[in-house]
Amino acid sequence: MSTVIKNSFLRLVSLDVFRGIAIASMILVNNPGSWSYIYPPLEHAKWHGCTPTDLIFPFFLFIVGVAMPFSFAKYARENTPENRPNRQVYLRIIRRGLVLFALGLFLTLLTFFLDFTLKGIPIDLSKIRIMGVLQRISLTYVIAAFVVLQLSQRGLWIFSGISLLGYWVAMQLIPVPGFGAGNLSAEGNFAGYIDRMILGSQHLYQSGPFDPEGLFSTIPALVTVLIGYFTGSWLQKQQVKTRTSVNLVIWGLGCLIIGILWGFVFPINKSLWTSSYVVYTAGWALLVLALCYEVVEVRGLKKWGFPWEVMGLNAIFLFVGSGVVGRILVKTSVGSGKDAVATKTWIYDNLFSAWAGNMNGSLLFAITNLLLWWLVLYFMYRRRWFLKI
Repeated sequence: MSTVIKNSFLRLVSLDVFRGIAIASMILVNNPGSWSYIYPPLEHAKWHGCTPTDLIFPFFLFIVGVAMPFSFAKYARENTPENRPNRQVYLRIIRRGLVLFALGLFLTLLTFFLDFTLKGIPIDLSKIRIMGVLQRISLTYVIAAFVVLQLSQRGLWIFSGISLLGYWVAMQLIPVPGFGAGNLSAEGNFAGYIDRMILGSQHLYQSGPFDPEGLFSTIPALVTVLIGYFTGSWLQKQQVKTRTSVNLVIWGLGCLIIGILWGFVFPINKSLWTSSYVVYTAGWALLVLALCYEVVEVRGLKKWGFPWEVMGLNAIFLFVGSGVVGRILVKTSVGSGKDAVATKTWIYDNLFSAWAGNMNGSLLFAITNLLLWWLVLYFMYRRRWFLKI
């Protein structure tokens, strides 16, 4: 007998599984044994284009959006005015956003702190990067939450369309001093120009000329979250059966086609988070969600999704924890003087590449790191320790 997923986020286990797949993929690609030896699918596209690695970040934003209708169910627009969100609801949203943003800055500052304590390099906050992965998640979550709680469904569609089309027009038609209009290079794109004007080059990724998680490109990234929201809202009203999974696949394939076609005039590009990239990656997100939904919700094969669910339930802890450990491994050393090498390099050279070769050793290092973190998260899962923000 078919059922309908009610207003309970906990019942959508497939979303936890999807989140686990996304965070596991992120940890895998972020921690190779050596950045000089990486298999192509585990690298970002050099500029235009999209590799499997380029799908991971938009998957996270999409998942944030899918979860929103379940967590905001009691504040749906059709509810009575007295059930509409009050000041405390918005304060909780802002608090969560600030915590995420602060965690992102913490990881950036940790690098400066380790350099200072281990190498005596002075901390220079004038060169700190302001934006980053968690910072973008923070901004898109807060803005999307406010928009969702204020606009009708029709208003959200209009807002999303204007955001994607407006970003496209701005990137193509507004001239950048010294480069003109429509320049999509790293140096000449309009998004990078805006970020340099607002944040300053010294506060961008590797001191500019652009930031892949910059302010201006957060506009289309916001739509990635909203597409997730539309998906979650639709799922709330569907029966748990294969037909629902098929519809997700149909919408996913449609987005892929539209994204590819749009890419001919506005190239698919993660660093610029182009509008075509938003639609294209949403297509892949819908397809992966359809797979997780069919396997976990429809067929009830929860054991298949359990390893991913363990990671998905503590995704923020895993992201921050792996970031802390990764930085420590890079900044600390084994040996002394001219013989000193980074701890990570020593582990890679002696325990992996020495017998598996450079490429396979680098991949095995990443896989081993991921498995060790899974054991940590499994320990936390057994004790019901879940980090909630």
